[in-house]
Amino acid sequence: MEALSERHELAAGPDEYEAYVDAEQNAVLKVKHLVKHFPIRKGFLGRVAGAVRAVENVSFFLRPQETLGLVGESGCGKTTTGRLILQLIRPTSGQVYLKESPDLAQLSNRQLLPYRRQLQMIFQDPYSSLNPRMTVGSIIGEALSIHKLASGRKKVERIQELLREVGLNPSAIKRFPHEFSGGQRQRIGIARALAVEPRIIIADEPVSALDVSIQSQVINLLERLQKEYGLSYVFVAHDLSVVGHISHRVAVMYLGRIVEIGPKLNLFEVPKHPYTQALLAAVPKPDPEVKGPRAILEGDVPSPANPPSGCVFHTRCPYRFDPCDKIAPRLKRMDGEHFVACHLYDPLHNANAPTREAQMLKLAESTAKKQPGAA
Repeated sequence: MEALSERHELAAGPDEYEAYVDAEQNAVLKVKHLVKHFPIRKGFLGRVAGAVRAVENVSFFLRPQETLGLVGESGCGKTTTGRLILQLIRPTSGQVYLKESPDLAQLSNRQLLPYRRQLQMIFQDPYSSLNPRMTVGSIIGEALSIHKLASGRKKVERIQELLREVGLNPSAIKRFPHEFSGGQRQRIGIARALAVEPRIIIADEPVSALDVSIQSQVINLLERLQKEYGLSYVFVAHDLSVVGHISHRVAVMYLGRIVEIGPKLNLFEVPKHPYTQALLAAVPKPDPEVKGPRAILEGDVPSPANPPSGCVFHTRCPYRFDPCDKIAPRLKRMDGEHFVACHLYDPLHNANAPTREAQMLKLAESTAKKQPGAA
């Protein structure tokens, strides 16, 4: 554990990305140096033998009526980051600020209550996220009662209004979750999130469990509600086509870290990080005649309980060179608000990088070995 910490300290020093986050004055949400380690316990006494490093030094901000897409492979820390923002699980270290709020990570559950109105969540699974023993009216109305926003007839009218807003019949108020389809249940989850009039919604893969035709309806609903209510979204997903449709900016996570972040057009059209390039190359093309670039990554995602030293992506990167396994890269500005954590773009280290031609040759050789029937 100590040796690992020492290896990551090599990346310390002036950080222009952290200065960029600090300088943003219009943010409704700021996340700074967020870390979450889950202890690994062994033995009869539950001795701590290590830690799963789920989130490691994540920082970003969210502007009013903006959607920030948070993407990456399963297990990269996207959902954990969303739950840390909401304080559903407490961070090991780091800060979470709403506009004009104290650090949420330092508040007790009682102190958090007034701020929970500003932060709500749409969960991934529309089946397990709704209590099967409660009616739709009770599920949506629970938050209205907790925050003392409405009672009696006004509460019923507010619930019916929310059901209409998400495209459901107000008569659904007396029905139970098992009487609805997956898409309808997710609409109920959206209505529950809207009940307390939040400013920010953490959408944790809200369409991944739905049919493709229903996905587009729910995405269109989220976009309409954003305009009507002035909402800001942190949209957690692994489907880049969905993220590209709804997001204004995109942050790419790998093994608990942000490796690239920037405006959607910059990141999708000119991806810089090799991992981002591989993710975009894996997106299916609607036209079978169009052949896009291929980027087949080596190996599997390392365990977050024992992440690689230096750049955590170096074990799978086709462009790795000398400092990658020793020094953790910092997010460097590429253009405007586009930042990438890769030594290929860091003037302190890229003098030792192989030439572009050598990089592409290495990638081609690596890809050829993985093709079916290759020797």
